[in-house]
Amino acid sequence: MGLSGLPSSPTSSTRSQTEADAAQVLRIGLMGGSFDPVHSAHVALAASALAHLQLDEVRWIPVGQAWQKARRLAPAADRVAMVQAAIAHEPRFVLDLTEVLRDGPSFTLDTVRALQAARPEVREWVLIIGLDQYLNLPTWQGWQELLQRVTLAVATREPFEPVPPEALRSHPHRMVHLPMAPQAVSSTEVRERLALGESPESLAPELISVSVARYIANHQLYASGAPL
Repeated sequence: MGLSGLPSSPTSSTRSQTEADAAQVLRIGLMGGSFDPVHSAHVALAASALAHLQLDEVRWIPVGQAWQKARRLAPAADRVAMVQAAIAHEPRFVLDLTEVLRDGPSFTLDTVRALQAARPEVREWVLIIGLDQYLNLPTWQGWQELLQRVTLAVATREPFEPVPPEALRSHPHRMVHLPMAPQAVSSTEVRERLALGESPESLAPELISVSVARYIANHQLYASGAPL
C-alpha cells in the first residue's frame, strides 16, 4: 500500500527493540483509533493501562480505512505523525502501522490475527477500549472470535464497572475494568475549535500535546472549511 511518508514495513516502533527484549514481552495492550487528532485523553488512557494492567507495552494502531465512520479522515501519514509525536515521551508506547499499510477496511480482528501470528511468544493481548466501544462490540466484524483472542480492558469512570451488553452475556469473555477519571476532551471538539479559528497552540497542553499542536499548525490541518 503506497502511503507517502510512511515506512514500508508493516510494523513500526518508536523505540529500537532487540530480539532479547522482544522475548521478554509478555502482556501487550492494543489501542486502536482514528486519532484524528490524537489528544490528551488518548494518552491518559494508555498511561492508565500501563499502570493498572502491568502491560509491557501499548501498541498504538491508527486506523487505515475506518469502516464505521462516514466522514473523511485526515491523511494517514498525518495521523501517524501526530501519534508518533504524542507518544515519544514513553518508551513503552509503540507505534504500529499494521492497519494503515493494509488495503481495505480496518477490522480489529484482522489486526489481532496478524499481530498474534507475528508474536507467538506473547502471553496475553489486551484490547483497550472505552465503554461506548464495549457496548457497540457486537456490531464489529468477527466479534465472537475476537473475544476468544483478547482480554478486554474497558475504561469507565470510577467507581462504575462496565456491564456487558445483552449480546455479550451469552459469550464468555475476559474483561477487566480500567478506572479512569473523567476526560472532557474529544477529537471532534479539537477539530471544531480549530475550524472556528482557534490556534493549535491555544489548545495545548490541555487538549493536545505541544508537539501535536506544532504539527497541526505546520501542516495546516483542520482549518476552516476542512471536513470535520
